Amino acid sequence: MATHSTIADLLPVQSQLDYALEDAISPEEQMELVLQYLKKIDDRGKDLKIPDFEEGLEWLNTKGALSLATDLVGKVVVLDFFTFCCINCMHLLPDLQELERRHPVEDGLLVVGVHSAKFPHEREAASVRSAVLRHAIGHPVVNDGHACLWQALEVSCWPTLVLLGPRGNLLFSLVGEGHRDRLFLFTQASLRHYGQAGQLRPGAALLEKLCRDTVPPSALAFPGKVAMDREGQRLVVADTGHHRILVLSSRGHVLHSVGGPVSGWRDGNVAEALFSSPQGVAFKGDVVFVADTENHLIRKIDLLEGKVSTLAGVGVQGTDKEGGGFGPLQPISSPWDLALGTAGGPEDGVLWIAMAGTHQLWALFLEDGKLPKGRECPKGTCMRFAGSGSEENRNNAYPHKAGFAQPSGLAAEPDAPWACLFIADSESSTVRTVSTVDGAVRNLVGGERDPLNLFAFGDVDGAGVSAKLQHPLAVAWSRQKQLLYVADSYNHKIKVVDPGTKQCRVLAGSGEAAGALGPFSVAGFSEPGGLCVGADDEVLYVADTNNHQIKVLHLESGMVSLLSLSLPPSLQLPVSVEQDVTDTIAPTAPRKAPPLPRSAPKVEMSPLIAPPGIRIKLRLQLSLPAGSSLTPEAPSFWALSADGEEWLLQDQHVSGDITDMSELPSVTVLVPATAPQATPTLVLDVWLCFCGVGGTCMMRAVSFRQPLSVAGEPCDATVEVTLPHAF
Repeated sequence: MATHSTIADLLPVQSQLDYALEDAISPEEQMELVLQYLKKIDDRGKDLKIPDFEEGLEWLNTKGALSLATDLVGKVVVLDFFTFCCINCMHLLPDLQELERRHPVEDGLLVVGVHSAKFPHEREAASVRSAVLRHAIGHPVVNDGHACLWQALEVSCWPTLVLLGPRGNLLFSLVGEGHRDRLFLFTQASLRHYGQAGQLRPGAALLEKLCRDTVPPSALAFPGKVAMDREGQRLVVADTGHHRILVLSSRGHVLHSVGGPVSGWRDGNVAEALFSSPQGVAFKGDVVFVADTENHLIRKIDLLEGKVSTLAGVGVQGTDKEGGGFGPLQPISSPWDLALGTAGGPEDGVLWIAMAGTHQLWALFLEDGKLPKGRECPKGTCMRFAGSGSEENRNNAYPHKAGFAQPSGLAAEPDAPWACLFIADSESSTVRTVSTVDGAVRNLVGGERDPLNLFAFGDVDGAGVSAKLQHPLAVAWSRQKQLLYVADSYNHKIKVVDPGTKQCRVLAGSGEAAGALGPFSVAGFSEPGGLCVGADDEVLYVADTNNHQIKVLHLESGMVSLLSLSLPPSLQLPVSVEQDVTDTIAPTAPRKAPPLPRSAPKVEMSPLIAPPGIRIKLRLQLSLPAGSSLTPEAPSFWALSADGEEWLLQDQHVSGDITDMSELPSVTVLVPATAPQATPTLVLDVWLCFCGVGGTCMMRAVSFRQPLSVAGEPCDATVEVTLPHAF
């Protein structure tokens, strides 16, 4: 019997490379270390080989099954072990898409998704196909429903990447998310190494049309969430797969369509705004708040003004688990649902955020408010409210010690006796409560008492932990009935919970992924992801995600009907549309800047009097050592801050690239006409990556500090300040 290697066999040699890369300074040094590593493992004379894919598995985005022994010989292969429910796996998809853009299959690279299910529902072929469509995955995916290859390689967590050489030989493994730079480095080095050795066979590998090319246009595509206005007259739908927000009448007539058909980030007029896979939505008067999930933003649609703006997030995935910054400058991660509530301030003065990406509950203060222990939170503050950031099912009286697995649905009840938020914590298969009085986190139904067991799922009616759910994605609170409705998504059911007794029972759904209408007991749903209570709490609207429909549960008659949408043909769109890469990031999006090295000089400029309304033009005047030039493959850029007075920079450019030393950018700051008297300091940090005559590459930084005194009468003028520095 042939013996095969596992990831553990790779670790001793790869760990040495990982340590060496930590000490490497330049990109060239890192590349040389990886090339030496590849030569070393090739010179061993015996490859670390892995078993082939099992026969009889379903493949997507290919003409047929692929084999490591035949089809993938001569290619560098990236195996992505993922499960489609996992937020960490979702975070990896943009990295893989960028990798494929840089190195198409014609270069000898092929990415293969190896779907290794966590939940029973995820083993179904139709479920995996829906996930491939929903996430716009364009590379081959194999449904390894019983995780045979996962077990053979001794993979231990989602996601895990395994890189193979052209002989099916193990090269590298990367566990978890956040390894973008290493992934790109390892892949580029492998293509160079085996390309120079003549072992690559460029060309397509049994690829055919993508799954999404076979799906006809539809009114909705994977609708994620729904919300009703307070009067019960308008329903807002996150049409997630079409990257847009629809505002409907209660009878399904389209009143507003904002965003789509491509994904992107663009504020401004509603006719031009762009979103990227939006999920959570909340109504407040004529304003719709949006969890713009894949842009990592909170957006605001003002229906009266016809404008879209960004309230929180910087347009890239954040890793901050504390927060506390001003919304548009505070990085956030995959916000999944929203609920309006109260926190030491006016009614609906806080927007609660299910922050799936950091496994936490956050708060965006729409008005001045307070945390439970009295901490003042000015309007615009965006910060953590509960959750340690660890992926757990941990309940605790201290909110920052509690743990969530993947908060995905929110409902608020501000009044006694509950005064809490209800949270659908999908990856722990629980519904939890968070007190808005003291922040205590408690179990309501589902899961079990072991905080580290995220596999306590099922489909069982009962009370508390005796009840079992499977990946619930949404909750909706009926104030009149004092009942909580739950979208038990992977059981394809709608359930109802009495918070007083903790009793949970099935309300509607046959338990099969289906689309039937009629009596509750025979009605069908397919991964319902959103819920909201309608007018007079007599109906329940359901975003029936994989059926691309909005269903209506009539609570008195016990019948399920379909909300028919009245859309003009121009709004009937394909299920998934290629991303518009020409306008995916708003021009004001700040890049994530590294910390300044201690050696970076700080240039103090002379104080400047700045009347309200004045424009300050900061003109960079930089020079490199003789014979040096910018490194095109590495980033050179600038970033602007205001030393704690970030109100000065709201709605202004705060970062940008530097690509040509002969055309250095000028950075203009407009002091608001309504600015108060203050003494802020503009801080312009510059990072340059350049190579000298000897081929040595380096990154150097400088920080310019321009003190301001905002005072005097408003003035419509421009003052120019030159910022000189020689590297």
